[in-house]
Amino acid sequence: MMNPPPLKVPDSLFPSAAEDVQRANHPTAVPQTEHPAYRLAFQDDDFLLRPELRPVRFQLELLKAELALAEAGITSTFVFYGSARIPSPEKAEGVLAAAQRPGTTPAQKAVAERLVAKSHYYEVARDLARLVACAEANDGQPCLTVCSGGGPSIMEAANRGAWEKGEPSVGLNIVLPHEQVPNPYVTPGLSFQFHYFALRKMHFLLRAKAVAVFPGGFGTLDEFFELLTLVQTGKVAPLPILLYGREFWSRVINFEALADEGVIAHRDLELFRIVETAEEGWATVKAWYADGALPPA
Repeated sequence: MMNPPPLKVPDSLFPSAAEDVQRANHPTAVPQTEHPAYRLAFQDDDFLLRPELRPVRFQLELLKAELALAEAGITSTFVFYGSARIPSPEKAEGVLAAAQRPGTTPAQKAVAERLVAKSHYYEVARDLARLVACAEANDGQPCLTVCSGGGPSIMEAANRGAWEKGEPSVGLNIVLPHEQVPNPYVTPGLSFQFHYFALRKMHFLLRAKAVAVFPGGFGTLDEFFELLTLVQTGKVAPLPILLYGREFWSRVINFEALADEGVIAHRDLELFRIVETAEEGWATVKAWYADGALPPA
């Protein structure tokens, strides 16, 4: 006796959203269908941008990058924070030349010189990203994907280092009043744009297994101190936090004074480690995960 053919049960009896969009895009042209009220809700930009829809936009901004990164198989990242203003060594001479133009004040020249003096951090970030990107092939360490803010300067250096090793990297860009475009080294399918700083910062840390913090301004400080707060309060498990540039950080923040004043504990100063070179930073991360296994994603 022959077995009956298997039943062919469809996955769903409902049309997909894409199928309904196709149908909705060809309505009969009558006053009712021409009115914005007739648009499908998820295709109605005016509706989605209403203030009352902010919670929905939060969820969309969380889910879009979340799903894309999961589909790309990215579970562990090495996050780079740092200034968008520090020039690369290739651009350092141009910054100094601009500071010599007529009308530039001595204070402006001094700022330009200090920025150029920090241009070596571009190369440090680039070198560190190279070490991270080729770690799996070189020494059997777990694979970490470079992740930056996707912009210029230190962020560009991080993505560039991974790109030079032929490895993908993530860029989490943000809409700003002035033009902010992704640097050319971010993997196109892993380049995201955010409206909400809070959601962007969440994505920085959702997969982070190590973080490198280079000299930077308000944005870098915001990201760094939020991370410290999350680890200090137990919201995030401890992880390697590399603080690059003892001279810079000791000048701009007196960590010891915070502890001496009692507003943080002296043990909180152990939440991060100040380093100077790519090799020193990478050795710190490898020592942290000495058993060769990262914590679960």
